[in-house]
Amino acid sequence: MEFVVAAVAGLLLTVVVFALRVCLVLGQLGDHRPGSKGSVSVLVVAGSGGHTTEILRLLGNLSESYSPKHYILAETDTMSEEKIHSFEKRKMSGVSKNMYSVHRIPRSREVRQSWSTSFLTTLQSIFYSFPLTARLLPDLVLCNGPGTCVPVCISAFLLGVFGIKKIIIVYVESICRVDNLSLSGRLIYYFADYFFVQWPSLKAKYPKSVYLGRVV
Repeated sequence: MEFVVAAVAGLLLTVVVFALRVCLVLGQLGDHRPGSKGSVSVLVVAGSGGHTTEILRLLGNLSESYSPKHYILAETDTMSEEKIHSFEKRKMSGVSKNMYSVHRIPRSREVRQSWSTSFLTTLQSIFYSFPLTARLLPDLVLCNGPGTCVPVCISAFLLGVFGIKKIIIVYVESICRVDNLSLSGRLIYYFADYFFVQWPSLKAKYPKSVYLGRVV
């Protein structure tokens, strides 16, 4: 009986400490400025279709200081990797040559996948993305809405909660989202350091977001 009580007390203490760490990290959102003393390592989440096109347009406007870049895409994404290699080849110079890598993780949710199975596949994706994110330890995560970004952003946030490294999470909602956020956006909105929208109607609905007009 005493063992059970001690185990329950230990579990409750762990939950309380974890909750306090989450609150502390959430309270520090937006307080960090990576790269003030050098280059910024970026983890970029690509997605099939227009997501990759938009994120590459955004990357094309960034300076060479955002290097190296680590791309993450879903295992079933058959189009994004070729676009990434073509993009990096066009930008290749003596500074940026070979300063990028491509990694794959299980897709967290397929189109029209049920919510019950999506929960399990998202957990699987987190299981794969957490050690990858911990190994790469980027300064910044940049994403724009593909389902794959949810487990990656959760992994980056947890690294901050565990005190390993504070990773800045920057989310740019897709230009096609005019009135409502995507499912990924609705989830990441609460813990992203910077959350950008491209329509004033979204800024009105989500006051934490930042509206700068069209950015891609």
